[in-house]
Amino acid sequence: MNEQPNPAQMQAFAERAGDGPVVMLNLIRFKADGGQESYLRYTQAVAPLLAGVGGEVVYMGRGAELVIGTDDNDWDLVLLVRYPTRGHMLKMATSTAYAEIKHLRDDSLIRSVLLATDPVGGVPTT
Repeated sequence: MNEQPNPAQMQAFAERAGDGPVVMLNLIRFKADGGQESYLRYTQAVAPLLAGVGGEVVYMGRGAELVIGTDDNDWDLVLLVRYPTRGHMLKMATSTAYAEIKHLRDDSLIRSVLLATDPVGGVPTT
């Protein structure tokens, strides 16, 4: 998988490091041969790192029927991960411990989207 954040994307995200909370939308498409199993190893390895920065998985579900969209929007897994701030997510993602396990994620995916989302006023976030 070659999808990595570009410097402008990371700069825009980092400029809001103190803003929070942030919920990250993860859209995942696995490689056919062993991708799902490799991603499971990644989720197990990243769990203590996520907890260590105060993050939590809010939702994880398998993609089912595509109701609106095209085949390129057909995802195997959807995750919502909440962090106290963008800075907490950056702390985890730039740690040595994360660098040691990141290959499990990269090796398991054909495609992914990672979108930071902000709470909308009037809608509960907890």
